[in-house]
Amino acid sequence: MPGTAGVGAGLPAPQRQRAGLLRVLGPGLVTGASDDDPSGIGTYSQAGAQFGYGLLWTLLFSYPLMVGIQEISARIGRVTGRGIAGNLARYQPAPLARVLVALLSLANIINLGADLGAMGAALKLLVAGPQLLYVCMLGLLCVLLEIFVGYKRYASMLRWLCLSLVSYVICALVSKVSWGSVVRALVWPQLTMRSDYAMAVVAVLGTTISPYLFFWQAQEEVELSRQQPGEAALRGGRAGAEFRRIHLDTVVGMGISNIIAVCIVIATAGALHVHGLTTIESAAQAAEGLRQVAGSFTFAVFTLGIVGTGLLAVPVLAGSAAYALGESFSWRVGLAQVPHRAKAFYAAIAVATALGCGLNFTPINPIRALYWSAVLNGMVAVPVMASMMWLSMRPAVMGPFVLRSTLRLLGWTATLAMGCAVLALLLSWIL
Repeated sequence: MPGTAGVGAGLPAPQRQRAGLLRVLGPGLVTGASDDDPSGIGTYSQAGAQFGYGLLWTLLFSYPLMVGIQEISARIGRVTGRGIAGNLARYQPAPLARVLVALLSLANIINLGADLGAMGAALKLLVAGPQLLYVCMLGLLCVLLEIFVGYKRYASMLRWLCLSLVSYVICALVSKVSWGSVVRALVWPQLTMRSDYAMAVVAVLGTTISPYLFFWQAQEEVELSRQQPGEAALRGGRAGAEFRRIHLDTVVGMGISNIIAVCIVIATAGALHVHGLTTIESAAQAAEGLRQVAGSFTFAVFTLGIVGTGLLAVPVLAGSAAYALGESFSWRVGLAQVPHRAKAFYAAIAVATALGCGLNFTPINPIRALYWSAVLNGMVAVPVMASMMWLSMRPAVMGPFVLRSTLRLLGWTATLAMGCAVLALLLSWIL
């Protein structure tokens, strides 16, 4: 998979241009696209159905913060050759690092259960059949692909799955939308301290700026550097080229992520909220609601998007948990590793996915749990982000590549914003 300096050298001009394009569409694109997973679709659908366009401002507000914190995580991975968990284990007290990894893993498993449940429900809407069987089949498919498909080919497959996000642009365009109201909601939000509103803000921010995304993008930068022998070290002009690649990749990836999230809110607000359908507990329920009020075409496009984004996001969720656990316990990690050389790592992927599947067989409603997992992600994000900022400003960790002032400002602003959102939620529960 392209992603390091020098890719495309010696190729004919058209091939060099294609290599250059693929070079940009790397970890940042996949990370951003996986943020719009079925759980995220459910959260954004609930926000649109319950509050109309009222929470669109959170996606505009979060974009530069998301770019900043994701770029910081990518830089940490690229500079140190370790993921976030590996650096936390090395430079932070072991109990703190393991508590953060445990919370991340818990949130990821809940997300996995919700995503697989939503994918199974969506597939059942399209092709009548047993939902739980679909859940197990989809989970098994994701595990087999992640373990047995070669890294370069698998990374390419993930990039192509990003095209499934186009379905939500189509849904927004065919919905009856008050574009004047959309613009007003984006630039002039009507804020309130109601507890349901505060929880929705934290859920949206927790879905948009989520810890598993930090861990995944950092680790994928480590994977990329290992795929190109002799290019892992950052020296001279290579460092500048790599940081420019990371920046552009992240800006594009997070931009696509937030545009799709905006489209989901617009589609559900324009189709569901205006018709009084204000309670949505899953992406599949949102799809069913769209069939009733917006027609079969919008329903089919929305539903196919749930399955496509799930196939992209489930491996990212399971993989980020496995990376975090593996680095915490000094396992051999990496999707480029052959299975017999990284048994514990791949076992963690399989177990996390199996536990996610298992949630769908319990009385626990994994679809409702996804909203709470987004809130948990928002709470976990604050200490993880603070730890990342501490790491990224230490010469002992980053060497000569400590953060410049712009990224430092964005990173701390993102951390403060998440902290304030969580504090507002806690106060809304108390008051």
